[in-house]
Amino acid sequence: MIFKMSVRIYQDENKVFGPGIAQLLHRVRELHSLRAAANSMNMAYSKAWTVLRTAENALGYKLLYSSAGGKNGGGAVLTPQGEKLLEQYDEFCRRMQAYGQTQFTQLFSADELSCDE
Repeated sequence: MIFKMSVRIYQDENKVFGPGIAQLLHRVRELHSLRAAANSMNMAYSKAWTVLRTAENALGYKLLYSSAGGKNGGGAVLTPQGEKLLEQYDEFCRRMQAYGQTQFTQLFSADELSCDE
């Protein structure tokens, strides 16, 4: 058996950052477009903007630089702060998953979780 967890960062009771926006930023990094990133996640472009702006407002800094389309097309790249936050979040998730798996393995055994009596 394995243990899976997801990490969400809150400010007061409001979610600021979590797996969804992290995935969105990873896709923007890969595809250089918020629209393409949202499409790749089956997310409405308007929802992607809302999620992004909500996080940026709570954090107090921009996560993306974006330029509108046109003759040369638009695009998006992560800001230095966005890159740093994403790297820190990913590392924290890796550490928490490893710690959680260790604790899960120590506290639970396959026999204890089995329905067989």
